[in-house]
Amino acid sequence: MKRKLTITHPFWQVLGIGALAGLRSTSAPAIASHILSHHHSKRLENTPLNFMQSGATTSTLKLLAAGEMVMDKMPFIPNRIKPASAAFRCLSGALAGASISKATGGKIGAGALFGATAALAATYASFLLRKVTVKATGVIDPLIGTLEDALVLGAGAKLIHINQ
Repeated sequence: MKRKLTITHPFWQVLGIGALAGLRSTSAPAIASHILSHHHSKRLENTPLNFMQSGATTSTLKLLAAGEMVMDKMPFIPNRIKPASAAFRCLSGALAGASISKATGGKIGAGALFGATAALAATYASFLLRKVTVKATGVIDPLIGTLEDALVLGAGAKLIHINQ
């Protein structure tokens, strides 16, 4: 049986999940879908966002997120601040934010806006931080990327745990 969704501070969780999209674009919808698939919300039924509550969606998004963590280390992958990449991160944050917001009784548009804004801010902040860290420490970029992965996984687990 699915448990009731008990997000106590949806605004902050929307911002947190949106920010994770700035680091790893598919992580945000994967985390939101995981939460929603374990805490079914009637508010999402009969909306275009209902698919986010599906176990199949959750599994697919988790696979995509894992693949992204591997691909992020490849030298041929464009920087996250390239327009297409940044736009995808914003869309990812918007999807996750809209889903969490609507599921908790908020507005889809507000959740999408806050999720996308957090994703965009985190995209640029994490890009700059990664470049500065590599330059200042001499540590190879893929290792810093792995540390980013650990941050995303830890923060995602915390966001999921809050809702258990």
